[in-house]
Amino acid sequence: FEDSILISERVVQEDRLTSIHIEELNCVARDTKLGPEEITADIPNVSEQALSRLDESGVVYIGAEVRAGDILVGKVTPKGESQLTPEEKLLRAIFGEKASDVKDSSLRVPPGMDGTVVDVQVFTRDGIEKDKRARQIEETEIKRVKKDFDDQFRILEAAIYARLRTQLLGRVANGGPNGIKKGTVLTEVHLDALAKDEWFSLRMKDDDAAEAVEIAQRQITSHRAEFDKRFAEKRAKITAGDDLAPGVLKMVKVYLAVRRRIQPGDKMAGRHGNKGVISNIVPVEDMPYMADGTSVDIVLNPLGVPSRMNIGQILETHLSWAAKGLGLRIQEMLEANARVADLRKFLDQIYNHDRALMGDRVDLTEFSDDELLGLANNLTGGVPMATPVFDGAAEDEIKAMLRLAGLPESGQTLLIDGRTGEPFDRPVTVGYMHMLKLNHLVDDKMHARSTGPYSLVTQQPLGGKAQFGGQRFGEM
Repeated sequence: FEDSILISERVVQEDRLTSIHIEELNCVARDTKLGPEEITADIPNVSEQALSRLDESGVVYIGAEVRAGDILVGKVTPKGESQLTPEEKLLRAIFGEKASDVKDSSLRVPPGMDGTVVDVQVFTRDGIEKDKRARQIEETEIKRVKKDFDDQFRILEAAIYARLRTQLLGRVANGGPNGIKKGTVLTEVHLDALAKDEWFSLRMKDDDAAEAVEIAQRQITSHRAEFDKRFAEKRAKITAGDDLAPGVLKMVKVYLAVRRRIQPGDKMAGRHGNKGVISNIVPVEDMPYMADGTSVDIVLNPLGVPSRMNIGQILETHLSWAAKGLGLRIQEMLEANARVADLRKFLDQIYNHDRALMGDRVDLTEFSDDELLGLANNLTGGVPMATPVFDGAAEDEIKAMLRLAGLPESGQTLLIDGRTGEPFDRPVTVGYMHMLKLNHLVDDKMHARSTGPYSLVTQQPLGGKAQFGGQRFGEM
């Protein structure tokens, strides 16, 4: 079909276009007319296996791998006697047992999504008792904050003691703990024998030394008080109830990390407005390959260029092939241990082949041999090029670069069909192009339904994947 893109299996295997998406799923427990909804692991008519990933509070644990339909948060809603489902009527008729007075309204993984739970947040309204999981999350957060504050205080304390040590060494004491007599000159040994907080008990002979001890003690006391106050504020903030919408008692947010590999139906684009949809992923051996056996990664339809006149993509392809080819030439020279003079000459050809006219030559003689080898090593992946607006690469410059790289000047080469082994009947433009995956993935759009919700007025199925609507038929 129009603008479709073919890619090689190798791109998928190397995970070049694999992305990770964080999906946020919400479960809200409200206060209903019949009574409050409850988040719990005790759900009627649900197998043990379905509950295996929930903790005792009914919330999934972090790190669980879940698939479509798995329960993430168990929730039950009270229901009136009137509305019995046909299954419950049958059970009641057979066993005569009273149907349970709650119905299952758990949060499940939506269809077409599977992934790993990476984070869970529990919000509880003020004045409602927190469940075990909420308290656990709270404790972890408080521990983290406390550790941060303790680290900060330890750094400050160490700095104050280090400063005090320099002010006390070599000074005369009038007495102090640990048998320090009057007239003792303080040394490293004396100070190390004392615990840090015993330094404040030293009675110094000189006023300035005594003052230094007092100042240090005041500083440490005030810092400690300040940190305790800040920690208490932070703690109160963490343990306080959350401000939720009216009628909401509890809210649980579950974050799923979903890995999406590239697949047919995903949308990709280059940098020139050349967008398209992947139509097929072909084994490496079936992709077209060049005479040296290099198979291509991606095949685009040439009909997407002439009518749209976005020639930038052709320029990108030619120049990038030349740049990459030059990098390979440099790598071959390095691997063959070529003389530095030859390398210098080749680099001079790349950088100065047409600049002599313009007078802004790059003088490679200024580089020492080691610097030149370092430059050459940096260029093995490809020589960077820029074609600014109004000063872009001219046709003969691109041809000169392709010639230097030992590639055909036309920028085209014969490709061989990987399926038949026959060459294509005319040369094909080959090169490197920057392609990106767009956020229009088939996983997010594909949707099917048999029965589901209907519009109240017209009794037609609702529309769209979000409402679990009917299939689209053309534009209807």
